[in-house]
Amino acid sequence: MAKEPQRERSLGELFGDLAQDTSTLVRQEIQLAKSELTHSAVQVGKNIGMLVVGGVLVLTSTLALIATLILGLGALGLPSWLAALIVTLVFLGVGLVLVARGRTALKNADLLPRQTIETLKEDQEWIKEQAT
Repeated sequence: MAKEPQRERSLGELFGDLAQDTSTLVRQEIQLAKSELTHSAVQVGKNIGMLVVGGVLVLTSTLALIATLILGLGALGLPSWLAALIVTLVFLGVGLVLVARGRTALKNADLLPRQTIETLKEDQEWIKEQAT
């Protein structure tokens, strides 16, 4: 059986296909952007969690350390005020390190959907090529 010769497509059909392909491409880009933003939001959530935990540790540890230093170091012969000061400074330092790490991680978080931006640029070039 002989193959049917290919007919040339009309300009309207070509533009229709271009419009459909462009629509599909835009939908896919939107889905990619959603995926990237969700990933970024999860990272920010984790970093905020680290800040909250660090802050809670600073608060509760400071209170517990004051009591522990007063009792423990007082039993070793140190004046109560000196024992409380030593314990407070140690726990405060640990808590501040956690808060600083969380802040740094949040500042360094890349929230831009870079892959989407790059593919949008590629799509723009492709559309230009298809239109010519």
